[in-house]
Amino acid sequence: MASCFSYVSSRNKCYQYSFSRAGLRSSASDLGDGTVVHCWVPQTHIDAKPTLLLLHGIGANAMWQWDRFIDRFIPRFNVYVPDLVFFGDSHTTRPDRSESFQASCVMKAMDAHGVGTMTVAGISYGGFVAYSVAAQFKERVERVVLICAGVALEERDVEEGMFKVKSSEEAAAVLFPQSPSMLRRLLRLSFYKPPIWIPSCFAMDYIHVMCRDYLQERKELVEALHKGRRFANLPKISQPTLMIWGENDQVFPVELAHRLKRHLGEDRAQLVLLKKTGHAINEEKPKEMYKHMKSFLCTDAMILPNDNAKRLMIANLISPNQINK
Repeated sequence: MASCFSYVSSRNKCYQYSFSRAGLRSSASDLGDGTVVHCWVPQTHIDAKPTLLLLHGIGANAMWQWDRFIDRFIPRFNVYVPDLVFFGDSHTTRPDRSESFQASCVMKAMDAHGVGTMTVAGISYGGFVAYSVAAQFKERVERVVLICAGVALEERDVEEGMFKVKSSEEAAAVLFPQSPSMLRRLLRLSFYKPPIWIPSCFAMDYIHVMCRDYLQERKELVEALHKGRRFANLPKISQPTLMIWGENDQVFPVELAHRLKRHLGEDRAQLVLLKKTGHAINEEKPKEMYKHMKSFLCTDAMILPNDNAKRLMIANLISPNQINK
């Protein structure tokens, strides 16, 4: 199928058009150490607006996971949507596979675009990177949104049977499927109500386009995420944090959400649980996800008290029509 017509490649092109139409442009930053980070950035950065950095999960590139949301956030924020290293058009020759390295790469790319302070939101693996950004660059991150991101996990959680997979190797095999049967297993794990039937031709098309590039490097990312991980070593970020989680998440069980909330403190972290929702919140409950993000992000707390221009702009942007959008 991929040699004649690829639905997945066509969808990629549609997403590119969608991002461009929304007011973003494609940009690649050479960080000078064998690393290139691709990012969708504003056509024009408006200083009066706050900045929102959106980080995708491990299952796809930035466009596939954030396309439903960018046109809603762009009126309120300078939106930046990078591809993490080894996804989309981002890559490195360096051997580091940690989320702290991903965070450093993202922030170097933001430096290249002249971005100062920001709010950062991450889905799943992107949430691990977002948490690391907030921990490493405290003075530049105002707020954090973590969407089904199991940053509170420990290596022993895998050994003690918290997850549906028995090892990081099995997790990587599921997350980067190389056969239709494994893709179907990934969908069953990710969705509360997975698709009833996926044709094998479509499954192989998706695998060919989305799961073949940098396969070994991506497996190493998963290994680095689990190996030697101890909850006791998790830094405590100080920024106001919103966690959005599916009650039926089989990838990162909701127990990890409660563990992280206790770690951060009741006064600093909010936890929103969505009923009848699995791991793929951005696909299953996009309206609810956006509603909670907007409520958390579009508040006076994000605006300096003496910044009347920003206050008036946000007040005008959050109209009844946009609230119902």
